[in-house]
Amino acid sequence: MLSPGPSSDAPCYPPGVPERRRHRGPDPEDAASFGPDALPRLRAATHDASWLLSRGYSSKAVGTLTGDRYQLTERQRRAVMRCAAGEDAVARRLARQRALEAAGGRALAVDGFNVLLTVEAALAGGVLLLGRDGCLRDMASMHGRFLETEETEAALVAVGRTLGAAPPASVWWLFDAPVSHSGRLAAQVEALAAAHGWPWRAETVPNPDPVLKGEPLVATADGAILEVAEAWVNLARITVERSRISPWVLNLDGAPAAHTDGGHG
Repeated sequence: MLSPGPSSDAPCYPPGVPERRRHRGPDPEDAASFGPDALPRLRAATHDASWLLSRGYSSKAVGTLTGDRYQLTERQRRAVMRCAAGEDAVARRLARQRALEAAGGRALAVDGFNVLLTVEAALAGGVLLLGRDGCLRDMASMHGRFLETEETEAALVAVGRTLGAAPPASVWWLFDAPVSHSGRLAAQVEALAAAHGWPWRAETVPNPDPVLKGEPLVATADGAILEVAEAWVNLARITVERSRISPWVLNLDGAPAAHTDGGHG
């Protein structure tokens, strides 16, 4: 099991020096919260949550019911609800999923923070969640501002290399404008793309979700977008799988029996 590293923000920097945090890695409690001993309860909770969602219960009610039944911490409850999904929702999402090759020669809209933070977390050894719809999701939290980490540029390069296998005609990165430093990140994305010759542009918008919902092909793991997207690619997961790392993937696909040990690999 990976020994959790620091996850708090770095100290303040002098004026003119970009704010950074060291890594978007595991929380100090994650070894216990998501270790092998916790996995059976988390998988059982995800199974029950998915069953309830399939029968029309609200996400808020489901989170409370399953969290209380299995005596989960707040972080564990969030993990379960990020992985749970009703049967109909899973079927809709999978029916609209496309292979990476579908992006070749097409315009691809990317849910910027959604994709970037997952790849960053993978590179930093943070816990990743494998949900019922096959998406990888992270447990990172920005608290209203984006702080560049030591993995930010490497994560963007990893995405670029992944897309190089089926180069889109254009890639449109969308970031949430209300998140502090999102404009600076958009500029970094475009500068990196120019250096590599990638057909990328990056933009901040008040809320990327409605924009992404209207695009013909998107890259995201956001369940609300996947529910209505015309077509989507599992870009974050593909990028992580093709990177030369051994990520910490917690399999919470909703099956009642454990298939993994909750560790790395």
